[in-house]
Amino acid sequence: MRVIVSGGGTGGHIYPALALIEELKKRGIAKNNEILYVGTKKGLESRIVPDQGIHFTTIKVQGFKRSLSLENFKTISEFIQSVQRSKKIVKKFKPDVVIGTGGYVSGAVVFAAARLHIPTIVHEQNSVAGVTNKFLSHFANKVAIAFPSVADEFPHKKVVMTGNPRAQQVAGMKPNDRLSEFGLDATIPTLLIFGGSRGAEKINQAFVEAAPAFSKRTYQVLFASGQVHYDAIQKQLADVQLGKNVVAVPYIQDMPEILPDVAAIVGRAGATSLAEITALGIPSILIPSPYVTHNHQVKNAQSLVDVGAAKMITEDKLDGASLLAAADELMSDADARQQMATAAKQLGVPDASDQLIAVMQELTD
Repeated sequence: MRVIVSGGGTGGHIYPALALIEELKKRGIAKNNEILYVGTKKGLESRIVPDQGIHFTTIKVQGFKRSLSLENFKTISEFIQSVQRSKKIVKKFKPDVVIGTGGYVSGAVVFAAARLHIPTIVHEQNSVAGVTNKFLSHFANKVAIAFPSVADEFPHKKVVMTGNPRAQQVAGMKPNDRLSEFGLDATIPTLLIFGGSRGAEKINQAFVEAAPAFSKRTYQVLFASGQVHYDAIQKQLADVQLGKNVVAVPYIQDMPEILPDVAAIVGRAGATSLAEITALGIPSILIPSPYVTHNHQVKNAQSLVDVGAAKMITEDKLDGASLLAAADELMSDADARQQMATAAKQLGVPDASDQLIAVMQELTD
């Protein structure tokens, strides 16, 4: 099968695409030279995708300003040009199917493929539909979703629930004693606190405030600040005598690999994170980012809270005291954690890539 994949701008659009590509190659459905990733030069994908040995090409495209702006006329012009460039890429590569995982770049690529009558799929990772995906849903053959609640935002006949391919990538992971790398004991319940790959300032400050109390707890805390925040955090903690049960690091390499070893997680409610923690069945305290479109992380988190799989602290209510109280409540009750873990796993889709591949095969048969 020849496949074009397009998605960019954020890791939430890129990592599901990479997980899908990995499974296509693993199952022998598409060889490496039969897969092409289309992104932008400026996007995060331009650094991540080529490093995976995946054939990569770019188009130039930008997003609309949400306010009235002359810049939007340039955006329209660029979109038309990017569609023409995408058509040339599609005609040259001759894909059997084209899949877009979100971001402005996928808008041009999927739209171009649909106009050329190539089978197309849109993948929506969040509980609120992105602007690009809502636009594309009128032209694509299928819309694959990861949250049932988003189904109503798309044409019903096109919607299929597949889950997020990232879930399958982590679903089979087993405890591997990664905690020992940080001087922690894998036999002691451990709380992982992090605000995403770049860190989150409000989560970091709450940790700093709670750090002295965390140091007196019987459970362990592994905190990742994000590289850009680490020096400032170290200065703030200079006069704090951290216990051996509390470790602060700038970044955790291969973050998913450590997840099977943690008892609970404090973090954001991005689609990729939730795909991972539901696939593995990990209790969580979710602190949705307020800096995302349509506040979709709150709705992502609420879908777990509603079934008892997670607790939520909105950022305006977050401080050291609220973080500590939620952490103590969760980490002191193994039965509650087990119930949350079971609820989380019931939401997980551990064969998400296989389900999405089945949709691709259905369209190309």
